[in-house]
Amino acid sequence: MGKTELLIIIILFNIFFVMFVVAVVIYIRNYRQRKKEYLNEIEMKNEVHQREILATQLEIQQATMQQIGRELHDNIGQKLTLVSLYVQQMLYENKAPEANERIDQVSQIINQSLQDLRSLSKTLTDDNINQKEIVTLIQEEVDNTNSFKKCNISFEHNFDQLDLSFVHKNVLLRITQEFIQNSIKHSECKNIFISLNTSEDILWELKIRDNGKGFDLSKIQSNGIGLTNMKNRAKIIGADFHIESYENTGTHLHIILKK
Repeated sequence: MGKTELLIIIILFNIFFVMFVVAVVIYIRNYRQRKKEYLNEIEMKNEVHQREILATQLEIQQATMQQIGRELHDNIGQKLTLVSLYVQQMLYENKAPEANERIDQVSQIINQSLQDLRSLSKTLTDDNINQKEIVTLIQEEVDNTNSFKKCNISFEHNFDQLDLSFVHKNVLLRITQEFIQNSIKHSECKNIFISLNTSEDILWELKIRDNGKGFDLSKIQSNGIGLTNMKNRAKIIGADFHIESYENTGTHLHIILKK
């Protein structure tokens, strides 16, 4: 074998070796890319699945409360009504004054219990969230809180009607309620400002801020039940959740859901 042939063989071997190394590198890169895409897809599916589970739990919870409310009204309520009638009859038929006084007390207790039961039943079966617009629901919450005169709450929005599902309206209302309650209870605020807006690219954007004493997020983030509740509710519908709070500067909540 001549030197020329040996040189050609070496060159070819080097070329094949380089091609093999390049092929291995490309394979490894493609494998990592496919693995990354697969993991991202799995993560996305898990997030969607988790949101569906949370939304289903919310709907089941609502349906369960309505069923309990109907049972309280139709079953226990009817029985209490019957007992009240029997007691009234005993009060009418009994001739002993001492016993009449006690029977009357029992009758008052039964009637009060019946009133409380009807009120609870109405609360559980009330389908306010389905029947009303989200701006009406939030405004009612604002008006109810303002009536206690502990904190002044203002609410503004740039629409009258917004086609939202029960889950979306429930999430917005419960987050608003949670923020208001936490602010009044912990922040010693004088004012709370709420805005709910929509645009071409945004389904809705909720902003809430107070002028309270604020708190250190790093100290409360791990075990703050109220904060966790708000985050989980936003997660149900895939909304971006952001909250800022600094001592003596108040708390700012920003939740946005893009179309």
